[in-house]
Amino acid sequence: MHSLFTPHRCKYLIIFLSFLSLSACDDREQILSEREARISSRESELVTLFAELVEQRKSLEKNRPDTLADSKEDSQQSTANNCSCEIPTTDKSKQDAAAKIDTKTLLGGLEYVHLDPPGLEFSARIDTGARTSSLNAIDIVEFERDGKPFVKFKMHHPQNGELIELTRKLRRHVRIKERGDKESQRRPVVRMRVMLADINEQIDFTLENRSKFKHQILIGRNLLSDLAIVDVSKKYTTAKTDTSDSTGKK
Repeated sequence: MHSLFTPHRCKYLIIFLSFLSLSACDDREQILSEREARISSRESELVTLFAELVEQRKSLEKNRPDTLADSKEDSQQSTANNCSCEIPTTDKSKQDAAAKIDTKTLLGGLEYVHLDPPGLEFSARIDTGARTSSLNAIDIVEFERDGKPFVKFKMHHPQNGELIELTRKLRRHVRIKERGDKESQRRPVVRMRVMLADINEQIDFTLENRSKFKHQILIGRNLLSDLAIVDVSKKYTTAKTDTSDSTGKK
């Protein structure tokens, strides 16, 4: 029986197997080559994209100052617009303040005031530094009437200088310290009606001897506050409204 694997056949078998092996190697090399080609192509695309990104970044950095300038200009424009919107408010505040001033009576440092009682018109000093108004009172006498406190005093008639006696209900006492005095003086307070320009009010007066002063009446802040503005450079800005008689009233 002859063997199937003769030397001659074995030789051909080896050659065939070698051919198959070489063919398989060629296929693998071809696959590897194709993969390398695809990888190389991707790398090339990535390089291109990276180069484009670099160019875009440079372009953005180059244009950034212009953008900042535009933003600053817009901010300034916005601020200007805000300011222009606030101007009417400021003007309105000024107008309101001016209107508030217009509602007050303008007075000078000296004015004629109508005092009731005695129903006479006197020359008065207008003093914003004095808290309470005061008037000249001579021979002050306190007494009670029906269990209530009253005070009797005299004033000089503004025209003829004669003494006028007045009696008013005593409202309270105040202590006032004169300049140079060591102790404060206790003074009575009465209420009287004052007419000055368009002001007509009942206010408190402190009774004191003002004989050493030229004006018998001093008008203080208890009448002036919220009603008048005083310009000390002016005098007698209001017209006389004397409706008193020659004798006055008690």
